[in-house]
Amino acid sequence: MHTIPAPHRPVTPTGVEALLTPGEVAMLFRVDPKTVTRWADAGKISTVRTLGGHRRFSEREIRGLLGVVPTQAPAQY
Repeated sequence: MHTIPAPHRPVTPTGVEALLTPGEVAMLFRVDPKTVTRWADAGKISTVRTLGGHRRFSEREIRGLLGVVPTQAPAQY
């Protein structure tokens, strides 16, 4: 299994959880960012809003979901 490198996130002294943008989540799941927005609207993944109204996703939750997403099995002939 390949590990996906985490985007560079500065560690805060307050221990605030790292948040990902829709584009970063889309890159991890290999989908379009609009798909990530639809998942959030459907309640499939939780989101927080910045003061400017932008969506952010918990890196811990997303990485947990990546662990349960089945990888595509190689074709057997």
